[in-house]
Amino acid sequence: MPEIVTIETPALGDRSYLVHDGAAAVVVDPQRDIGRVLAVAQAHGVRITHVLETHIHNDYVTGGLALAGETDAAYVVAASEEVGFERMGVRDNDQIAAGSLTVTVVHTPGHTPGHLSYVLGEAGQRPVAVFTGGSMLYGAVGRTDLVSPQQTEQLTRAQYRSVNRLAAELPDEVAVYPTHGFGSFCSATPTSGTSSTIGAERRVNVALRGDESAFVKELIAGLNAYPRYYAHMGPANRRGPRAAGLERPAQADPAELRRRVDAGEWVVDLRERRAFARAHVAGTISFELGDAFSTYLGWTIPWGTALTLIGDSPEQVAEAQLQLTRIGIDEIAGAAAGPVEALGGELSSYRVTDFGGLAAEWGRPGQVVLDVRRSDEWQQGHLPRAVHVPFWEVEQRAGEVPDGEVWVHCASGFRAAIGASIMHRAGRQVVHVDDTWEMAARAGLPVVP
Repeated sequence: MPEIVTIETPALGDRSYLVHDGAAAVVVDPQRDIGRVLAVAQAHGVRITHVLETHIHNDYVTGGLALAGETDAAYVVAASEEVGFERMGVRDNDQIAAGSLTVTVVHTPGHTPGHLSYVLGEAGQRPVAVFTGGSMLYGAVGRTDLVSPQQTEQLTRAQYRSVNRLAAELPDEVAVYPTHGFGSFCSATPTSGTSSTIGAERRVNVALRGDESAFVKELIAGLNAYPRYYAHMGPANRRGPRAAGLERPAQADPAELRRRVDAGEWVVDLRERRAFARAHVAGTISFELGDAFSTYLGWTIPWGTALTLIGDSPEQVAEAQLQLTRIGIDEIAGAAAGPVEALGGELSSYRVTDFGGLAAEWGRPGQVVLDVRRSDEWQQGHLPRAVHVPFWEVEQRAGEVPDGEVWVHCASGFRAAIGASIMHRAGRQVVHVDDTWEMAARAGLPVVP
């Protein structure tokens, strides 16, 4: 029986897989930091013979080409894709042999036109698993609007047919292993659970509950905003990205930090958002390091802007750098670490409260409430008189926010910290509402649809 090892990347909501028979192994959709994959292969004493891509990814820079080069493995990519590197091009119904493993290629367009799924078995045996990439997810499907608006409806129809094909052709007991759907914005709708089978998906998957027209209408209507950095991932993956370079950034002393801030560059503070609010180098921006870090920084920063990182420790800076290489941000202009007081220069601060604090001062003169959530969140309910500017647009639209003290909120406090720090950087007096959206109504605030 093949062993399947899951390699999770919570920061992007994705999973990669290493599958082996005790000697030979195949890898599906590896992230760019291939050291994790190599460590798993070494721990199991197996040789990687094939690296499989389900599709040209839009949410991260692949490690596939680098891993194949490092291990002398065949790099398997859909033959229909135009790419700038040598690969083993495969088509629907092709078979790949790796030791005792057999992998059957299934063309499952929808998430992308050339999308493939890979059905795993052993010679002469029934299939045991299918790697579905951004096709069949747990209760959901991959989004269909990442290629172009003109192709969205066509791809949505293809997604419906692809998921239905998998459900029709594979036995109930086949385990489903998607790449997306664990918090990834590549999922068209929320996913559920951490494991599934074809039989389970027949009962719950959104593409298997009704007819094609209803599915297309419902899916397209529900598509919401996705990270702006996605626009750069497909082209990078078609060129054939090199392995991540993780050289330590040049250290920035206090004078250099101030020069970068004054030049309008992004100097990002990785510390906990309330610690940032209490004291930070004036002009820096808060992006608390955690699972959401790279997605939201990549979404917000103007692509190509010089970036400097500040952290509590060199290890914190190194972790941020690693996460950023997964989305193609390789050039870190500088870094500094240590207590904020030791970084030199002018320090600044602003208030932090919760929705109860906002309710206590609701409607007082000069108060401006800034909601930085996505448009779909705003439409589901918001505060009257609030100004809506999605967090990734705050820097460009700061001048649209009326005069007054700006109370910034989102749905959890994380994005509000980004927005508050950017508004503060623009010279505004701010209050960071660090609370969950559910608490707004409980605090007595007048939420309206």
